Amino acid sequence: KQWYQRRVRGKYINDWQNTFRYYDRDNSGSIDQNELQTAIASFGYNLSSKFYKLVLRKFDRDGSKRISFDDFIQCIVIIQTLSAAFQRKDANRNGWIQINYEEFMELVFSTRI
Repeated sequence: KQWYQRRVRGKYINDWQNTFRYYDRDNSGSIDQNELQTAIASFGYNLSSKFYKLVLRKFDRDGSKRISFDDFIQCIVIIQTLSAAFQRKDANRNGWIQINYEEFMELVFSTRI
């Protein structure tokens, strides 16, 4: 059973590495804003340039305006997880929800990331 779990985990990491390399167009070993935008858009998210700048600031740990492999995974997982939580509240499937502050806080804090 443990060998199977290690194998699955290894495949999972390998899949992430391949995804990261695919979007790291300049082969720098990190993702810049344009590469990040391309990656996130390819996963089906239509977000503004302002949002991508915010994401880059959040995950750029060394001030290089680039995101490392580990931070890329974390970024995508958070976007996917929060989007799924949002979609559960979006009854009309139109990209809009109406919640108060406490409901928002419950949504964020009850979401496992």
